[in-house]
Parts: sequence; structure tokens; C-alpha cells
Amino acid sequence: MRLLVTRPEPESARTAAALRQRGHAVIEAPMLRIAPVPDVVLGPGPWVAVALTSINAVAAVTANHWAEALAGLPAFAVGDRTAAAARAAGFVDIRVAEGEIGSLVRRITADLTGADRTPPGDPVLYLAGEDRAGDLDVLLAPVGLAVVTRVVYRAVMAPRLPDAARAALAAGEIDAVLHYSRRSADAFLAACMADALGDAAIRPRHLCLSEQVAGPLRTAGAADIRVADRPDQPALFELL
Repeated sequence: MRLLVTRPEPESARTAAALRQRGHAVIEAPMLRIAPVPDVVLGPGPWVAVALTSINAVAAVTANHWAEALAGLPAFAVGDRTAAAARAAGFVDIRVAEGEIGSLVRRITADLTGADRTPPGDPVLYLAGEDRAGDLDVLLAPVGLAVVTRVVYRAVMAPRLPDAARAALAAGEIDAVLHYSRRSADAFLAACMADALGDAAIRPRHLCLSEQVAGPLRTAGAADIRVADRPDQPALFELL
């Protein structure tokens, strides 16, 4: 298949390589650029644990030299890749969820309040992106867990498509577009509008990591949308 990958670097290159190994022709069009938020102050703590919903949050730990202060805490990672990044950054006690925010909430709840446990008085430190699928402070409040959120990175939208992607879409040479986040889907549609692609943007099949990711594409009128059974890359690849 002729595929367009919209996720940011460096994930875009890794995904493109994996798809090429499977025999697909791939054009990379990173629609987001991940940028650190400067001068973040964590505060004095103490915290009962750290919550990590992205490898970008782990990169912020490394870039800001926070590992010494945080690595001794339990680290709740949203999925395997974030857990691997946390391990490389020096975290030792890593608790891994199943790849999405709901499973992370369940894992934190079970570990910190389950069975005979009393909810801790100290909060969970959530190292977050500016745009995120859910706010842990709201999701964990019903079980008595406090959360301190620090925004440590943001995703900046690309204003236009790369030339190769624009030309391929305009010529009808893309069979499917892979979307990994709602914000990247929004950025893709905005860039297509800026490039006056019209229906050419929504004509290919659109493969989405979750129903939330698919939302903007449904609103835009895309007719052929497929949603992965699980919010991970293997499940997305199963749609090909």
C-alpha cells in the first residue's frame, strides 16, 4: 500500500521503517513538532509517585536533570514504550499500564488505594503535555488521590504538508493515512486546508489509533475510517 504517516519525529521515522519492512511505500508527514516547555518548576514535593503518559515526558525528566529527585519514586507509565524510556532515564520502580489513560488510572488506583490501603496524603506528580486525552487530577479525585500536574512539553502544529505528501494526496496516490493522536489529525486537516487539497485530503482510507483520534476526520467528512481494536501500533498495523 501507499501510506502517509503523520506522527511526529522521531516516531515517524521508526513507524515508516517498520511499514517499509512490511513492503509498503511510505511518505512521512510529521504534523506535530514536540517542544519542551522552558523553565518548568516542579515544586518541593514530596510526591507519592510520578505519572508518565508519554516518552516526551520522560525526555523532559532527562533534559531538566530531574532524575535524581524523581527516580526513586514509583513511576506509573502509560505503556511499554514509556516504561522503557523511564527505565533508561533511571527509574527503578516502574508500574506499566495497558497503553491508554483509562488503564493508567486503574493501575494507579489499584496500587495506591487498593485493598486495605488508605489513600496517601502526598500527591501524584503528573508530568504532562499541554494537550492531553484526560486530566489525572479529575480522574483520580473520586478515589481520594491528589494530583499535581506540571506541563513539560507541547505539540506545535506544522502549518503545511511536506511537498511530497501534498503532491501524492493531490494526485490520488495515497491509499491510507495513519493517525496516532487527535491533535495530529487536527493538524493534518488544517494543513490540507491551507494547501487547498479539498476532498483529496479525506478521500484515502484513514487508520486511527482510537475513536477519539477519528473524531476530527469524521467531522471533516472522511468516509473510509478504520479504528484500531487497541490503542497501540500493532493493532493499527492490523488495519492495513
